[in-house]
Amino acid sequence: MATPHTASAQAAETSERPSRKNLALLVIASCQLMVVLDITIVNIALPHIQTGLGFSTTGLSWVVNAYTLTFGGLLLLGGRTGDILGRRRMFLFGVLLFALASLLGGLAQEEWQLLAARSLQGMGGAIASPTALALITTTFNEGPERNRAFGVFAGVSAGGGAIGLLAGGILVEWLNWRWVFFVNVPIALAIALAAPRVINESPRRPGHFDLAGALTATFGVGLLVYGFIRAAQEGWSDPLTIGSFAAAAALLATFVLVERGSPQPITPLHMFADRNRSGTYVIMLCLAAAIFGMFFFLTLFAQDVLHFSPLRTGLAFLPVSAVIAVAAAFTSKMLPRFGPKPFMVTGGILVAGGLFWLTQIDVNSTYVGGILGPILVFAGGMGMEFVSLTLMALSNVPERETGAASGMLNASQQVGGSLGLSILVTVFGTSSRNAGKDQAQQYLSTATPAQRAEFQRTHQLPQQYADKVLTSGIADAFVAAACMGLLAALVAALVIQVRASDLARLQGATESSDTD
Repeated sequence: MATPHTASAQAAETSERPSRKNLALLVIASCQLMVVLDITIVNIALPHIQTGLGFSTTGLSWVVNAYTLTFGGLLLLGGRTGDILGRRRMFLFGVLLFALASLLGGLAQEEWQLLAARSLQGMGGAIASPTALALITTTFNEGPERNRAFGVFAGVSAGGGAIGLLAGGILVEWLNWRWVFFVNVPIALAIALAAPRVINESPRRPGHFDLAGALTATFGVGLLVYGFIRAAQEGWSDPLTIGSFAAAAALLATFVLVERGSPQPITPLHMFADRNRSGTYVIMLCLAAAIFGMFFFLTLFAQDVLHFSPLRTGLAFLPVSAVIAVAAAFTSKMLPRFGPKPFMVTGGILVAGGLFWLTQIDVNSTYVGGILGPILVFAGGMGMEFVSLTLMALSNVPERETGAASGMLNASQQVGGSLGLSILVTVFGTSSRNAGKDQAQQYLSTATPAQRAEFQRTHQLPQQYADKVLTSGIADAFVAAACMGLLAALVAALVIQVRASDLARLQGATESSDTD
């Protein structure tokens, strides 16, 4: 029989545990928010970075790509480091590396310095993000408790982009572009100080690092993205475009061979034997492309056509974060009852519907009349999807491979975003060139001799014609993005299967033998 002292100690431990876990979730979610919002927080500052450091327009795109490609390419290796060296240890290392890189980015005086800092940021994020997701599986019990944690994590992952745009607008307008990097330093230090107090270390496991797999994956995806960007600028017949695609195919084929022959690959290929997990990765690729495209093109439309300031542009996207948070919370509560598949299918349909709605924008569209409704529908779908995808990707994964599984999910998001955005930019570029020819003919048919001479000298259309070119390209890009959302819904409907044992785990029941 327990003594009064023992009973009081047990009661204190019971009451302290939820509080400690809530703090652990706050630390993990804060890290994920910092890493994810950095993808978009820089977008608002790009014109100021270009002026400050003298970037060309083409070179400026690599301020974003240097981060997303390094982040996405090294995520698999980052997840593996947590499995081998301890997740809390590598979580702290990734956070501190991210802080150092952010400081160097804010202090950069040359183009190469900023690009190197952005790559280093990507490395830090690639270590911190998958270990943060893996820490959820070792910190929270399976069932409603873990569902709630996944819901918070997924909501932060999905809504971080909109929050980044708002934060970037505030920092650029009130301070200067360097603060989009400096702001990460105190946040990262606070996370690093709190983590050892609320997160337990996972056991270290024997193993080695698959550097060949990491390098072939990173450079293969990087060349693939570069090929699409090059095609948008120079055309599909450009020798460098063709060479980039050929080199990417060779490196990615080498990656598969390396992984098949490695005793401890960064991507255990047997994980793809599970149809649910394979389907989840494909869905994440499609949705990441959609969300990256939505933020990128609507940011252009808001600033160049609607003439919003950086801060006003950030505020325009704030409803996206709010709806994603609500949809994620609702989905995490309903998952034990219905399972993830209905939300994955419905979410994909809502994402595609919102993007198809956005194809109707033109130069006369307003924020309330043409943008707000579609992005709210889009956000609702994303909130449903990210919770369901996060849960499905880590379902039935042995604890020793949770780092690899979470790294693969994050890699699907980042690589899908970079690759998808490059495809959408290609569609945008092709459509804009065609629209530009039509608008130039219309302008020159009514232009005065002086206006024609000015156009021949500058090749720049007046603002009203340039807006039509931009809007035409954006609308066609949204058609392609909507097709990606529709593909995600189809994969969810046709590939994903939820068994009775899966629902039992979601409800917190002890896993029984699978009879399905």
